[in-house]
Amino acid sequence: MRHYYTADQIREAEAPLLASLPDGALMRRAAHGLANAIARELTMRTGGVSGRRICAVVGSGDNGGDALWAATFLRRRGTTAAAVLLNPERAHAKGLAAFTASGGRVVESIPASTDLVIDGVVGISGSGPLRPNAAEVFGTVDADGIPVVAVDIPSGIDVHTGATDGPHVHAALTVTFGGLKPAHALGDCGRVELVDIGLDLPQSDVFELEAADVAALWPVPGPKDDKYTQGVTGILAGSATYPGAAVLCTGAAVAATSGMVRYAGSAAQQVLSQWPEVIATPTVSAAGRVQAWAVGPGLGIDEAGASALWFALGTDLPVIVDADALTILAAHRDLVANRAAPTVLTPHAGEFARLAGSPPGDDRVGTTRKLADHLGVTVLLKGNITVIAEPGGPVYLNSAGQSWAATAGSGDVLSGIVGALLAAGLPPGKAAAAAAYVHARAANLSAADPGPRPVPTSASRILAHVRSAIASL
Repeated sequence: MRHYYTADQIREAEAPLLASLPDGALMRRAAHGLANAIARELTMRTGGVSGRRICAVVGSGDNGGDALWAATFLRRRGTTAAAVLLNPERAHAKGLAAFTASGGRVVESIPASTDLVIDGVVGISGSGPLRPNAAEVFGTVDADGIPVVAVDIPSGIDVHTGATDGPHVHAALTVTFGGLKPAHALGDCGRVELVDIGLDLPQSDVFELEAADVAALWPVPGPKDDKYTQGVTGILAGSATYPGAAVLCTGAAVAATSGMVRYAGSAAQQVLSQWPEVIATPTVSAAGRVQAWAVGPGLGIDEAGASALWFALGTDLPVIVDADALTILAAHRDLVANRAAPTVLTPHAGEFARLAGSPPGDDRVGTTRKLADHLGVTVLLKGNITVIAEPGGPVYLNSAGQSWAATAGSGDVLSGIVGALLAAGLPPGKAAAAAAYVHARAANLSAADPGPRPVPTSASRILAHVRSAIASL
């Protein structure tokens, strides 16, 4: 599991270490890790380190010091090293002295034929876009196609939100120290490497599940389980206009290893034609007992759709609310106000705006948390970086890597997976986070099948790869 920390938490953890170590020791420790990461990047791109040409773009303070020390260490390993000082009078004195003593050159602009640029402009204390002089330098870097390794965080990217509001560094690799920051998941940071510098960090409340975490959470039947104890998932989805949503959502619950799936709605015939193992009925009154409800995909916002949502939220069972049901709920938020059972909402940005009264904005973690706390429910905000917030609890991030899941009907598949995990008894936040992980993996597998180059996919193909995604954990 990956943990993400605020800039303040990192600074607080650094303070006792700085006090206990000789002056400059912690910076040199970080710079050694940075230099090693840059050496690996150079080797991957050019086949070696010795004789390669690097240039550090240096701002004021410790971030620039990290870059200067790393360039110094690389100079000692045979690179040609240059440095552009954006604020010469405020450059880190000891780092600059070591750099020039090693044979590094201070230059006015990026030298021709530079193999790699180090972004040491600002660190986790920076805010706002690149200043004009830095923007000009990195504009040239971008135009020349020179790869950039960013120190701690690409300059111009907000450390808390990953947002940008102007010129910023486009890094191929970001090397950070002590602990990951939210921007490393939320922002344009390229690949991210974490260097352990010995920080004693507090408990984080922002996480990202990894494959092993999802595998540990995923329900596995025991020797005494039967189809009922493995989780019975109820699906309220589809309509005469959108029967396909019912097929996708129900199929996803089947693929996510529910012990049984019950479907209730007008698309019963279409569902059975695709999934004969499903117990399908035209009305919810005939559906039978379930352990969680997934309600909303393709449901419609008419009286029948509203009745289905009213019914599900009126039970004492876990419910996942998606799509049309979210539109209905936005006008009747009181339906979830006093719910004791787990409730998961899965809005995209537009549905989020209807629920919250405003769009998610740049601070997707903060606004998702606020809505979860306000409604007392778990909120899964869809996106390339999915944000899942529990009321008064942790936040889970899930990076899809690519946008293969951004296709019509994909959310219906996600709803079915979440419903299956809720029926199996997973807590709502973990159910949503694990479902988002498997959904994204299924989308990536789908895009790569049959290969060799990924191609645009579809919700049906994503659904067809859900079991493979689970098996690959």
